[in-house]
Amino acid sequence: MANSKYEYVKSFESEDEVMLPNLILVRIDGRDFSRFSQVHEFEKPNDEAALNLMNSCSAALLEEFPDIIFAYGYSDEYSFVFKKTSRFYQRRASKILSLVASFFAAVYVTKWKEFFPQRKLEYAPSFTSQVVSCASPEVLQAYLAWRQQDCHANNQYETCFWMLVKSGKTITETQELLKDTQKQQKNELLFQKFGINYKTLPELFRQGSCLFKTKVEETVKHDENGNPVKRLRRKAVSVHSENIAARSFWNEHASLYNDLGHFTKDIGRVEPDFVRSFQFENKLLPLTWVVVRIDGSHFHRFSDIHEFEKPNDEQALKLMNSCAVAVLEEFEDIQFAYGVSDEYSFVLKRESELYQRQPSKIISAIASLFTSTYVIRWGDFFAHKELKYPPSFDGRAVCYPTYKILLDYLAWRQVDCHINNQYNTCFWMLVKSGKTKTQSQDYLKGTQTREKNELLSRQFGIEYNTLPLIFRMGSSVYRSKEPIAVENGVVSGKKLKREGEVVVDHCNIIESCFWEEHQHILSYS
Repeated sequence: MANSKYEYVKSFESEDEVMLPNLILVRIDGRDFSRFSQVHEFEKPNDEAALNLMNSCSAALLEEFPDIIFAYGYSDEYSFVFKKTSRFYQRRASKILSLVASFFAAVYVTKWKEFFPQRKLEYAPSFTSQVVSCASPEVLQAYLAWRQQDCHANNQYETCFWMLVKSGKTITETQELLKDTQKQQKNELLFQKFGINYKTLPELFRQGSCLFKTKVEETVKHDENGNPVKRLRRKAVSVHSENIAARSFWNEHASLYNDLGHFTKDIGRVEPDFVRSFQFENKLLPLTWVVVRIDGSHFHRFSDIHEFEKPNDEQALKLMNSCAVAVLEEFEDIQFAYGVSDEYSFVLKRESELYQRQPSKIISAIASLFTSTYVIRWGDFFAHKELKYPPSFDGRAVCYPTYKILLDYLAWRQVDCHINNQYNTCFWMLVKSGKTKTQSQDYLKGTQTREKNELLSRQFGIEYNTLPLIFRMGSSVYRSKEPIAVENGVVSGKKLKREGEVVVDHCNIIESCFWEEHQHILSYS
């Protein structure tokens, strides 16, 4: 980061490292997937293609992140367990949970057509996630038992519910009929009324799916005689088990007990205190400005592989802006966003109660929606360029106590934009002129703003201050002051109104005049 008088704002960032020897577990949940499944006409009570899509995304996650050893999922949720010695992202919870949700969302969009070739993806899916810290293998065992028991209970209820609805009962009648029924009663209902033996339903529905890495023999090449040369490689495999928390299941797989630990005994009922600990979430300080900043993960490599123009690719920046607009349109509590290069900062209104101010849900929802939108809209900005692999973004949330400190944070990011853009413009012009990257770095070492401007002017005929504002100022996203009409929203002959249209601007947000002219953006009671 560039040095400036605004650097002090970094002191408000808090550490959220998951301390060793705790195991790191990340659970993701589809965000409002009840609606998503209705819009996309998923089969009820279970859509096998949708479940297989979730499993495929989870397998991709295990392949992408070697530290993830085990995963378990059903319906629209998945849990990922990292090896006990993991140092992934320095074990920072917010970075890990956002990256997992972001990559999962990107893969979900990428693989959609593979599982639904005849069905359009109507809108960008997103996921919330949280980190669960497991102090021992026994705690992990209790967590897995809890999730699989939930899978069974939910699936049994949903199977009864949808069979009754399909038989002609209303949703209200069905809910009343199933109220307070026990496991055995549901089994009898399914068998007597519909001829369904619950235990014969597909394991995928009843037990959920688990994936873990094991050594698999694969052909890596052929010798001069055409004979296959095989090597043992760690690969994700998918299995279904009646009890994934059973000692017999866990301890028969060396990769699990070596990387995560042994289960010493079987468990039945999960203690309520354990469940409460799994559900516990920290909350951000009330009545503070919450900023969620997301950053592209390994975007240097991503931009190289996708041949982005250096030092700035205008189409790539406009794609980022389009995603930011989508995030503001989805979350009314986000009042302002500022982006540059592969990062974006989103400012929530001071009194926001979005997700009860639970940082994990806020960060992951924003990061995953941004990412899935990025994948969906790629073709709008790069019509003749294939997306080679799914992008991902990590994020964190920081609370700023006062309006002045919030503005200093935004000024810090714009100062950083200017310094980095000026340096990169000089650097890439030198490289394009024939210098090596090392020579260019040495040439620019210790140079000041004026010297860089003179270099660009003298050697390349470039006046820095005439370069496009989007490069020099970054992008500000906010709602215009004037409300706009909602399409098809008519009450008593009058169109409904909502807050103003989300706009993208490239302006100076360091000086106070912008905020004086746009007081509505960060207004609060």
